[in-house]
Amino acid sequence: MRGYFWRSWIWGQAVGMSAIDLDDFANAETDQVAVDRQSLRRKPIPRMLISECLRLYDATAVAATGSIAYALYVLPGPRTLDNRYPGAIALGALVAAIVAQLLSAYRMESVFSRSLGAQRAVAAWSISFGLFVTVAFGLKLSEFYSRVWAGSWLLSAAALMLFGRYFLSFMTLRWARQGRFAFRTLIVGVGEQADALAAHIAERGDVRTRIVAFVDDRSGQPRRRRTFHGHPVIPGVDRMMALIRENAADEIIIALPWSQARRVQELTMLLATTPVRIRLAPDLAGLRFADRRVTMRAGVPMLTLFDRPISGWSHVFKLIEDRLIALAALAFLAPLLLLIALAIKLDSPGPVLFRQRRFGFNDRLIEVWKFRTMHSKCTDANAALQTTRNDPRVTRLGRFLRKSSLDELPQLFNILKGEMSIVGPRPHAVATKAEGRLFQDVVDRYAARHRVKPGITGWAQVNGWRGETDTIDKIQKRVEFDLYYIDNWSVWFDLYIILRTFIVIFRATGAY
Repeated sequence: MRGYFWRSWIWGQAVGMSAIDLDDFANAETDQVAVDRQSLRRKPIPRMLISECLRLYDATAVAATGSIAYALYVLPGPRTLDNRYPGAIALGALVAAIVAQLLSAYRMESVFSRSLGAQRAVAAWSISFGLFVTVAFGLKLSEFYSRVWAGSWLLSAAALMLFGRYFLSFMTLRWARQGRFAFRTLIVGVGEQADALAAHIAERGDVRTRIVAFVDDRSGQPRRRRTFHGHPVIPGVDRMMALIRENAADEIIIALPWSQARRVQELTMLLATTPVRIRLAPDLAGLRFADRRVTMRAGVPMLTLFDRPISGWSHVFKLIEDRLIALAALAFLAPLLLLIALAIKLDSPGPVLFRQRRFGFNDRLIEVWKFRTMHSKCTDANAALQTTRNDPRVTRLGRFLRKSSLDELPQLFNILKGEMSIVGPRPHAVATKAEGRLFQDVVDRYAARHRVKPGITGWAQVNGWRGETDTIDKIQKRVEFDLYYIDNWSVWFDLYIILRTFIVIFRATGAY
């Protein structure tokens, strides 16, 4: 550690006598590639300033439109100035601001989105207005306010919010492309970890980061690189510290191997004396899971690689949804179920129902119920041979039942038993294969489908990945859509899939 502090002391004495000139550094011939002097001097626009201006704009829009509507529709009439209107307008602006904050309308993802921010702002205003109407009706105050004024206030404020949001998103995205919000960033390290970090930033893009240069912190070694990922390499910690003291950097990212703990600690202690953000990039293993969220355990930040899906209250809502829909469907479809059972008995000899072992939640084997669609002597309990077009094993009635998915209706009883859900990844039989290989041998994350209960319908099915999965590409696509559903589950997503199911169920598909 003494090495870093010794160099820092020497630099501190020198900088007091002659500070490094940024223009000289930017044009230094010894660096081969000049550091962009404009990047060094241009400070980022504080994103918080944009967010707060947006908050002020929304409050002003609500107050202004309410006041204008009052002036146009109330004051010209026989009424005199009514204090209840200004009070309602002020309270409306305040409540709308609070609700918008609760809906995350001023977070960065809303500010930089063309639609998300507008949706959240208008939703906040609509909720606030609905609360006002409900309270006014409950307290019998609605008769004191003009309905024309109220309707004009609602619509004009929403329109002004939409205009402001879309205009601001246009400007912010334009500024973001120009790098106006990005921190001037120095990355310490020119090794494998810095290389992986730079590649990740270049691939994903980030409006918050503008790489100015890389820093080769190794002392006593010949300089190996003069450029790194198209940016200049600053030779040594002393030059980096000079740039920081000249206010030419906003952020330092240490991209050194975590195995070099002493080196990282020494550099961190040195940088702790500077007024810039200091961040420690994850090690190579952490970069592979860069999209995972960080949680704290015993004061230690940890990457949550995979969380338990549909847990907590989400699990309760999903359970209620499954039970209610299954009971309602059985009550409504009971005559149809009896009719199908009778038709099966008349069409071919054998039992009405067919049980097949399939993978359920947590890789457990469950017995899935279906209407029998094959001749009884040809039924395949493990699905060793997938059904194909014009399969001779399928009965005449069975072809219609399979194509329309009516053969799946008995799985409503599996739902009531708690083995399945209305919506989820379709359960596969234990022996199904694609191109002669078991599904779990074809797709790496295939078993991740079993982190939730299987469903009668699913996101893959309504997107066309239904029926025969005879090729590797088909099963890979189905798993891709299933995993997307698991990661993005919501009650509304389930209802949307159910509605889509009714639309696509009778279309010609690969279901035989």
